[in-house]
Amino acid sequence: MAATATGARAWQNWARTERVTPVRVERPASGDEVVAAIARAGADGLTVKPIGSGHSFTGIAVAPGVQLDLTDLAGLTRVDASTGLVTLAAGTRLHDASALLHEHGLAFENLGDIDVQSISGAVSTGTHGTGRAFGGLATQLRAVTLATADGRLLPISATENAELWPAARLGLGALGVLVDLTVQTVPTFVLAADEHPEPLDAVLDDWPNRSAQADHVEFYWFPHTRLALTRNNTRLPADAPRTPPGRVQRWLDDELLGNGLYEVLCRIGSIAPGTVLGINRLASRVAFTRQVADYSHRIFATERKVRFRELEYSVPLDAVGPVLRELDRVIEANGWRVTFPVEVRATAPDDVWLSTAFGRPSSYIAVHRYIRDDHTPYLAAAEQILRAHDGRPHWGKLHSRTADDLRPVYPHFDDFVAVRDRLDPDRVFTNPYLDRVLGA
Repeated sequence: MAATATGARAWQNWARTERVTPVRVERPASGDEVVAAIARAGADGLTVKPIGSGHSFTGIAVAPGVQLDLTDLAGLTRVDASTGLVTLAAGTRLHDASALLHEHGLAFENLGDIDVQSISGAVSTGTHGTGRAFGGLATQLRAVTLATADGRLLPISATENAELWPAARLGLGALGVLVDLTVQTVPTFVLAADEHPEPLDAVLDDWPNRSAQADHVEFYWFPHTRLALTRNNTRLPADAPRTPPGRVQRWLDDELLGNGLYEVLCRIGSIAPGTVLGINRLASRVAFTRQVADYSHRIFATERKVRFRELEYSVPLDAVGPVLRELDRVIEANGWRVTFPVEVRATAPDDVWLSTAFGRPSSYIAVHRYIRDDHTPYLAAAEQILRAHDGRPHWGKLHSRTADDLRPVYPHFDDFVAVRDRLDPDRVFTNPYLDRVLGA
C-alpha cells in the first residue's frame, strides 16, 4: 500500500521559530513506503525531510520539498526481554515508548526532561538527560535501519555496515531516513527524587564533584537570584517503595506551578519587566521542594506547556561556574529581565562522532527565554560566553554555528561528512540548516 500523500499546508515547530510550506506531505507507515516516498521525491527533483513532534528549536526538520510525517510509523516491533534489546519504529514518541517498555518490565536507561519527541528525532539531534555515568540517547542504540537515497533499507550496527555506525547513531537526518531503531533497555527501576534549593555559589564552586554525588544530578538557576534549585535522582530496584505525588500535589506542581500559573507570571514579566525580580525570587523559593519516588519514566520527564526559545551547549565540567557567573554579570549589565531559568546537567563521555559529549565528560548549560520576549540578544550573549569555554551547541537548540567553526570542535567532523557524501551525494536529505552546519 502506498504512503498517504496530501497537499501542502504550513508547518511550524513547537517553539514557533521555524515555518515552512512543503511541496507535499507523505505519511509512510512502513519502511517500504519510506523508500517509495524517497524515490518519488527524487523523480520530482525534491528534497525529503522527516518530521516527528517538531520539538527542535532549530531548522533541522524543515522540509521545503517532501515532508515525511512519521506518525504512522510507530510502535514496538520487537522485544527480547532476556537481553533487554527492543526495536522501535522511528516515529514512536518517547512517552509512548516508555509506556510500552514498562508493560514488558523494561525502561530506557536514561531520558531527558522532555519526552514528547519521536525517538528518531531525539536520537538524531543528540537528546540527552543527566547523570555522570550515563550518555545521551544515541549511546543506548544498538542498531538502526536507514532508508537511503538509492532506495535501500540499510541495516547499520557495530557488526553490520560497521564503518557507518559512528555516524548513523547521531546522523542529524543528513544520511537518510531512520525507519527503526534497536535500543538496549534495562529492567524497570524506581527513581527517588530529592528536589530542594541550595545556595548558588556553593553549587557552582563544587559542581564537578557535586554532579557525581547522585545517579542523576541537575539544577536550575533563576537569573536575579542566588539560589540553585537542585534535583538529585537515585536509582532503586523496581520493587522499592514508591511515593508518587498525589493527584492534588501533582496538579499543584505540574499544572499550576509548572505550567498554568507560570504562564501567567511569564506574561506579567513580559509586559512589566520590573516585576521579574520578584517573580524569580518567589519561584526559586517555592518551586521544586519535594521528595518523591516513582518509576523512572515518570520522574525523568515533565510536561512543558509554557512555550520558550532555548539555546544549549555542552562544556567541560569545570566551566559551569565561570560560565554562569559571567552570564549573571552580562544579564545585569544589560538590564535584561529574564523569567526563565538556566538549566545545568552533566553526562558521561561517548564515542559518537557528532555527539556533544564526544571524548569528554560534559556539562550542559541550557538558556531559555519566554516566547513573548525577544530572545535574540540574550541568547547571542550566552552563546558568546559558551563558545569561549570550548562549547558545542546542541543540534536541536538555537545557535549560530557553521560548518567552518564546528569542524575544529569535532575531531571526526570530516569523517561524518565523508559518510554523508557516500550515502547522500546528491543531497536528497538536506535543507538550509544542514547546509549551514555541515556544508552544502
